[in-house]
Amino acid sequence: MTDQSVFVLGSDLQTLEPAAFATEAEFQELLARHPRVLDFGSLADGQPLRLVLVAREMRVPTSAENGSAYWLDHLFVDADGVPTLVEVKRASDTRIRREVVGQMLDYAANGARYWPGALLQRSFEETCVADGRSLEEAYGELLGDRSPEEFWTTVEERLAAGQMRLLFVADRIPLELRAIVEFLNRQMRQTDVYAVELTQYRGDGDLRVLVPRIHGEVATAAKSPSGRRTTQRTTKDAMESEIRARLAPEPRRIATALLDHAAARGRLEGGTATYPSMSVHYSVAGRQVPLWTLSLYDHPAKEELAFSFGSITHHLGRDRAAAFAESLPAVPELQKKLEVQREKGYKGWPSVRLTALAAEPGAVEAILAAIQELMDGREASDSFG
Repeated sequence: MTDQSVFVLGSDLQTLEPAAFATEAEFQELLARHPRVLDFGSLADGQPLRLVLVAREMRVPTSAENGSAYWLDHLFVDADGVPTLVEVKRASDTRIRREVVGQMLDYAANGARYWPGALLQRSFEETCVADGRSLEEAYGELLGDRSPEEFWTTVEERLAAGQMRLLFVADRIPLELRAIVEFLNRQMRQTDVYAVELTQYRGDGDLRVLVPRIHGEVATAAKSPSGRRTTQRTTKDAMESEIRARLAPEPRRIATALLDHAAARGRLEGGTATYPSMSVHYSVAGRQVPLWTLSLYDHPAKEELAFSFGSITHHLGRDRAAAFAESLPAVPELQKKLEVQREKGYKGWPSVRLTALAAEPGAVEAILAAIQELMDGREASDSFG
């Protein structure tokens, strides 16, 4: 790339000269405030890509046990739920050639493992508050007819499946980085990798022009659709097999009862994460409402039932969500989280371990009764049939 001037023709011809970003912080702030300079490509339905900032300086844990972490410059997401990880470097930073690639791969690998949907949702909403942007406006670009919890569950599943974008952004992309990006893009079938060269030009006063150049698109276009790995959803048979192999008798009975009830009266949907999971939609008031997700985590091993209160509130209203919460069994671990939900308007994803349910006699029967009660729209019953 040469340092060619840019000319703006108005009443006079104005010359804009290439100008470096004064600091990396200035560069990062520009992208956080104006992510449209990174909008290239389109969504699955052909609509233009519009990246929305989840967080700047996003913490990336390196394990579940200790507090060590990396910090990603920016995390964005689009309306398809595809996360976009961005690392920013100026050309004067020698790490732009090779070291930044290792950093990015660390972020992607650990983010896929340690960023649950609830954490991403909280980070996004905190960013909106800090920027003075209403959640209604911000979510209007992302949700469609989904609830926030449904959307962030999709983002979590895409991360776990490796469906993400990795963007290296600099004011000048060295040939070494461009070659690595194109190589990675050819080899990584689920993940798209790009280098974005963002050149700044300045004229008189506050006039600035930003010109992005994308590297890696040719390698992306060369990926055969059939060459991409098909996302595998957990099947009911596979889930039941894992339950039999992994769970003690009482947690196993609880998980089996939940799945049997869902198969008989709801609609099961397997998750796409690397760990086995199943969600269920029930027909309530003429709507298909996601009510719970059963997950068998691997690292660390943990079996959890999570209730989709955000979806319940979104589809049925806060009063119905509150009534459902009151109907759930008095398991201490769950009740603590439900108290938080009362304060926050029933918009979260409270979970409870199956071992905690197993310690409370009649807990699963009470959960099934609460689900049936929500479906029927009637008062709580004393027993489940």
